[in-house]
Amino acid sequence: MKSILAGLLALLLGRQEPRAELVDVRKIWDQAPHNAFTDLIRFKDRWLCVFREGKAHVSTDGALRVLSSADGDAWASESLVTMAGADLRDAKIAIAPGGRLMLSGAAAYPPGGKASHQTFAWFSGDGKAWTEPVAIGDPDFWLWRVTWSGERAFGVGYSTKAGNTVRLYASADGKTFETRVATLFDQGEPNETSLLFLEDGTCLCLLRRDGAKGTAQLGSAKAPYTDWTWKDLGLKIGGPHLLRLPDGRIVAGGRLYDKGVHTGLLWVDPKEGKVIEFLRLPSGGDTSYPGLAWHDGLLWVSYYSTHEGKTSIYRAKVRVPSAK
Repeated sequence: MKSILAGLLALLLGRQEPRAELVDVRKIWDQAPHNAFTDLIRFKDRWLCVFREGKAHVSTDGALRVLSSADGDAWASESLVTMAGADLRDAKIAIAPGGRLMLSGAAAYPPGGKASHQTFAWFSGDGKAWTEPVAIGDPDFWLWRVTWSGERAFGVGYSTKAGNTVRLYASADGKTFETRVATLFDQGEPNETSLLFLEDGTCLCLLRRDGAKGTAQLGSAKAPYTDWTWKDLGLKIGGPHLLRLPDGRIVAGGRLYDKGVHTGLLWVDPKEGKVIEFLRLPSGGDTSYPGLAWHDGLLWVSYYSTHEGKTSIYRAKVRVPSAK
C-alpha cells in the first residue's frame, strides 16, 4: 500500500519520487532529565537550537534552553530562559525584521489561577541576552509557533480550556497580536500548527488534531488570510512543521504513528492535499517536534527522541536529490 501511495504521489507531482539519504545524525544535548520540543534556525553563520528541558515531559520546572554551533556538530549552551511559578514549554525561534531573534514559548501555570497558559516572547540580538518576556496572544490560547512573512508575524493559537478551536493571529511588531480569524478551525481537537508562506503569498497551515478525529489538516488561504480551504490528510501528525525547499518542493516533519511512533519527514502536495513519508529518522517512544532548515544543499533537522533510553536532543542532516 505504501509503495502504491508513493507511486501515485510521484504521478501527481509529475516526477519520480526522490530518494533521501540520512547523511549524519547525532545526539547534541541530554543534560537535563528530559530534553524535548525543539526548533532550529541559522543565524549570522551559526546554528541555534532551542528546546524545553525539565524533570519530565510535564513538570513544574520547564525552562527554554538555547544552544549554538558553528558547524552543527559541536554545540554549547548560550542561555537558559526561566520563569518563576511556570513550566515553560515548546520553544520556538524565528528571525524578526531588523535581525532580531524572537524566542517564544508557553507558560503553563499551576491549577487554580486565572489562566492555565499564556504565550510569551523574548527578543535578542545574539541568542545570549534576552529581553524581559512579553505576553502575546490571549490567555488560554497557546500561540504555538510564530512565523514571519515580510514585516508581519502570524501564528495560530489553540484553546487550552475549551479544546475545540484554533484562531489566527497577526502582528506588526511581534509583541502586540490581533485576532485575524477568531475561529480558524473547530472540528475534532485542533491544536499545534505550522504556517508556510509561498512566493505568491498563499499561506499553508499544517494542523494537528487529536481525539477520535485525529487526522491532520492542511489549510490554504490568500491574503488577507480570512478565507481558508481545508483538506484532510488522512493521517495523524504530532508536532508539525513545514519547510519549502529551494526547488519548490514542500517538506513536513512531525511525529508519525505508522509501524511504531517515530519522527518522520514527508513530501507535501498542497494542490492535491496529500502527503507521503520519505524518511524515518532514528527515533521512538517520546519523540518528534522537529525544527527544519535548509543549508548548503542539505535538509537539517532538530528533534527529540527516547530511542536510546533517555529523552535527548538530536540533529540530523539529510540529502535530498534534486527533483527530476
